[in-house]
Parts: sequence; structure tokens; C-alpha cells
Amino acid sequence: MSKQSSGAVVLLWGVVILAAVGAAWLIWQKEKAASPSSTAVTLPSSSSTATAAQSPTGIQHPINEAPAGASTVALPPLESSDSAVLASLLAMAGDDALKTLLVPEHIVPRIVATVDALPKQSVGLNLLPLRTPTGSFVASHDDNGQAVLSEHNGERYATYLYVAKRMNPKAVVSWYKRYYPLFQQSYRDLGYADGYFNDRLVAVIDHLLAAPEPHGPVALVHPKAAYEFADPSLQSLSAGQKFMIRLGPAGEAQMKSTLRAIREGVIAPGQ
Repeated sequence: MSKQSSGAVVLLWGVVILAAVGAAWLIWQKEKAASPSSTAVTLPSSSSTATAAQSPTGIQHPINEAPAGASTVALPPLESSDSAVLASLLAMAGDDALKTLLVPEHIVPRIVATVDALPKQSVGLNLLPLRTPTGSFVASHDDNGQAVLSEHNGERYATYLYVAKRMNPKAVVSWYKRYYPLFQQSYRDLGYADGYFNDRLVAVIDHLLAAPEPHGPVALVHPKAAYEFADPSLQSLSAGQKFMIRLGPAGEAQMKSTLRAIREGVIAPGQ
């Protein structure tokens, strides 16, 4: 838990999630940026025009239909989609909070790569879809001098949680379905030639929803340059699940509520 951040969101998340999951992973991962174990990840590039994905066999949660009232205007090619995607996201957000957080280049590929990375221990930082929060990780001490996760640590993520709370889950799902061919193309560009991004998204949401919900202060240790969870079972969690814990009880509950609503939307056909 060094001086970095990440998340998803949140995110992305959220992110994705699109914002919700993107935010979640963004905040956690940037806070681990100094870790020598991080592996660089290159954003995919593509020169082809996005088309409706052909459904490989074994798809569990197909995106077959555009939501009612969705635009029939053709989607732009993935490599030139940032302007349209950004405009639609900001319109959905309703104020400038998301604009201050969002990295405006390679938006869809960043979201896809972020979602795919959430269950991992660490990844490179060049795929993050959101800007990093200000301030540093906050630890405090209990009456016995034990370092614990400060209840004020979640305050650093207030803007991210504000955005996630304001994003209407149904609107997020409609936006996602409208642009789904771009998400599918980006997922295949990551190397999943036979993969289906919506199935991956649902699996990652389920992974985040399974994050523990500790009761009481969360003990920390400081063996090197960065704080770690004292409980080995927490320290061994994925980057995404660790971030959920670091939001604090209220923040984790809010993020999980958002994720459940989005999950319900992306598995429901024809919405």
C-alpha cells in the first residue's frame, strides 16, 4: 500500500463498470506503482472498424440486443472512438466530476484491460482509465500501537465514489450495450481471440463482490517501503479485492451495491 493509487471502477469501474470498476482498480494499483513486481501492459491498438461480435460457442451472458431507444448511428472505429465515448460518458455523468478523473485517450481499451486485470495481484500502470487520487495512503494506530487501516483513508476516494453513486446503473448498462462491439474488439485485441468480454466482466464483478468485509480495525504491517495487511489471507487477495477493503465498510458497501445493479443489467437480455 505504497504512495500510489488505482482502482477501477470502477471502474471500474464505477467502473466501467464501467467507471466503477475502473476507479476501483485504478486507485489500488497506482498506490502500488513503485512495486518492482509490477508488469508493464501495453494497450492494444487496432485499425479495423468495430462490428457486432460473432458469438463463439460457450457464451454465458450474450449481449444480443441493443437497449430500447438506443441510437442506430454506426459506431466509430475503435481507434477513433474516444471523442464519441467521452461525450456520451460525460453526458451520462451529469457534471464535471467524471471529466476531472477520466483519462481521455484509449478509453475503451483502458476499461477492458482494467477489468481484465482486477483479479490479478499487480499489473502495469499504463492501462489505467482514471486519474489517480491526491494524498497518500493513511494508516493510524490503535491503543496498543498496532498500525491499522485508517477510517479516513477512504476520504481520498470520495470523488470516485461520488461519481459511482451518481452514475445511474441502468444508464451505464445502456451505454455499455450501445458500445459493446468496441469492448468486444478491445478484449480480442488483448489476445483473447475466442473470448467474450461480457462473460469476463460478469466474472470480475462476481470476484469483487466476493471481497471480504472485515469487521473492526484492519491491522497493517510495514515490512518494507509499503504497508501490507497483517492478515496473510487479506494480503494474498487480488488487487481488486484489496481495494474493496481499503474503501472502508461504507465505501465497500456502496461499491458492491453499484456492482450488483450493473451485473443485473448486463446479464439481462434485451434491456
